[in-house]
Amino acid sequence: MSPTHSDASALRPVSARSALLGLLMSAEVPTLSARELVAGGRLVGFSETTVRVALSRMVAADDLVRTADGRYQLSERLSHRQRRQEAAIHVQTGAWDGDWDMVVVTATGRSAADRASLRATLTELRLAELREGVWVRPANLDLEWSDDLTGLCERLTMRPTTDPAELAGRLWDLAGWADRARELLAATDTDDPVLRFTACATSVRHLLADPVLPDELLPADWPGAALRKAHLDYKDWLIDTRQRGELSATGSGSEQQVEAHIGVEHHRDE
Repeated sequence: MSPTHSDASALRPVSARSALLGLLMSAEVPTLSARELVAGGRLVGFSETTVRVALSRMVAADDLVRTADGRYQLSERLSHRQRRQEAAIHVQTGAWDGDWDMVVVTATGRSAADRASLRATLTELRLAELREGVWVRPANLDLEWSDDLTGLCERLTMRPTTDPAELAGRLWDLAGWADRARELLAATDTDDPVLRFTACATSVRHLLADPVLPDELLPADWPGAALRKAHLDYKDWLIDTRQRGELSATGSGSEQQVEAHIGVEHHRDE
């Protein structure tokens, strides 16, 4: 099936760098060969030359590490992003008894960069800012609370006196998130490999912004679970494609020839 024009036009094309990172982050193994990455890149619309140049630049930028046997793996920095994305896909929720987590920022005299970093961290924890310095969310998630946050914030438990669903609707744009998720779901329902990859890559970023609220606080027909399933189905398809050897069998030249080409590109970048 092909997505509608509006579904497809809502997708921004991914770069070769983003595509290769997506292939590595979706793999069930920690490393992929150059030949597999070239073939995977071609599968989602990138030429061998484009992939070779991207790999060379990604190694130079410390996005990727080239192993002793000539394979590629994510750097530690991007491995952290991979773990965060996996947590967003395989989110674990607990029973909700009506309590809310409340975090009050108590540190003062910090730089603008430090304040922005703290905001990003609290947002990653799926907290929403009720007012400046006060962040809340329903207590249905086990927040990964670090020692650094303990020194900057006070963590409390509270219960709103108003309707909690109405409060959730003020804190998060639930209708906007759901509308975009449905667009992405429609875009993944296609036989076009480039559009499907683009939709699934975009879905990961969208799932990171899912507030993961208790069912009691969500609008009807919330598409979060369906979007996660669509992404996992695509990831399973990529893994199955690699395990069948289709990525290794596709592409031009031997592994050594592909590596030699990448080495030339790396030398030119230097």
